[in-house]
Amino acid sequence: MQQYKPKSFWQRPEGVTGAIALGGLALGAGFLIFSFLPQILAFAANTLGLAVIILAIGALVYMVLDPKMRNLVWFMYKSVMRWVTGLFVKLDPIGILKAYVQDLKENLKKMNRQISRLRGQMHQLKELIINNQKQIKSNLNLASEAKDENNKNVMILKTRQAGRLKESNIKLEDLYKKMEILYRVLMKMEENSQVMMEDVEDQVKVKEVERKAIRTSHSAMKSAMNIIAGNSDKRVMFDMALEAIAEDVSQKVGEMEQFMNLSENFMKSVDLQNGIFEEEGLKMLEKWENEGFSLLLGEEKADLLLKANDDTDVLDLMEKPKEKVLRESGHQNQYDNFFE
Repeated sequence: MQQYKPKSFWQRPEGVTGAIALGGLALGAGFLIFSFLPQILAFAANTLGLAVIILAIGALVYMVLDPKMRNLVWFMYKSVMRWVTGLFVKLDPIGILKAYVQDLKENLKKMNRQISRLRGQMHQLKELIINNQKQIKSNLNLASEAKDENNKNVMILKTRQAGRLKESNIKLEDLYKKMEILYRVLMKMEENSQVMMEDVEDQVKVKEVERKAIRTSHSAMKSAMNIIAGNSDKRVMFDMALEAIAEDVSQKVGEMEQFMNLSENFMKSVDLQNGIFEEEGLKMLEKWENEGFSLLLGEEKADLLLKANDDTDVLDLMEKPKEKVLRESGHQNQYDNFFE
C-alpha cells in the first residue's frame, strides 16, 4: 500500500466527466455573461445591484481562499461527478474486483490449455532431437564403414548428413531451452494466479460486508465534515485500499494476459513437423526475459530462468501437473496489509 500512488481525480473516469462538466459550465457562464452583458451593466448601475454583484464576487473569493470551504465545494463536485459517471461506468471497487476474479478464472482455463499444448510440443521436439541423434550416430557409423571400404563418395555423403543433423540439433536444443523457460514460467504464473484469485475472492467476501457497514455508519455528510476538518476519513481510506488492490490485480492480470499472448504467438511460430521455427517468436521471448522485474512472479522470475538454463536441473515432462494449487495452511492473504 505504501508503494501505491492513488490516481488524481483528473486521472479517474469521473475526472473526464468532471473536465467536460467544468468546460461546459465555463462556456455556459461565458455565453450568459456575453448575452446578458447590457442587462448586467444596467443592474450594476444602481446601488442595490452593485451591492449584490460585490457580495457574489466576495462569496466566490471567500470560497476560493478559505481551505475548508474550498475542500467542501471540491468534495461535493467530485461526489456529483462520480455519481454521474457511475451511471455509465462501473466505479464500485468491489464490483471491479469481482470482474477481475472472473477474468482470472477464464485466463487460468486458457493458460491450462496452453500448458498442455506446450507439453505436447516439447515431447515432440524431444523425440525429434533424439531421432536426429540416432541418425547422426548411424550416419557416422556408415561414414566410418565407407572409409574402411575406401568408398569416398559414401563417406562424404554420410559425413555431411551427420553434420547437417548436428547443426539442426543445436538449433532444436536451443528451441527446447526456450520452450522450457516458457513452460516453467506458465506453470509458476498459473500457480501464483491461482493463489492471487483465491486471495482476492476472500477479500471480496470479507470487505464487501465491511464496506456496507462503513458506508452505513459514515454518511457522505460525515465524510465531508472530516475532509473539511482535515481529518482522514475511514470511508475514503477504505475505498482507497480497495482501489489499490484493484490496481495491483489489474496490472498482474494484464501481465498474465500479455505473457499468454506471447506464448501463443511463440507456439504458433514453431513447425515441428518440418523442424523449423520463426526467429520472431524467439526474439519476443528473449525480450521478455530481459525486461527485468515481473509483478506476478517477483523474484521467482530470475530463479526460473536460472533453472531453465541449468543442465543439471532437468525438467521432468512426465510429472503430472497439479490440478489445483492450494494455499498452504497459515497462508497470509497478500492483500491484508492494504488495510493496515
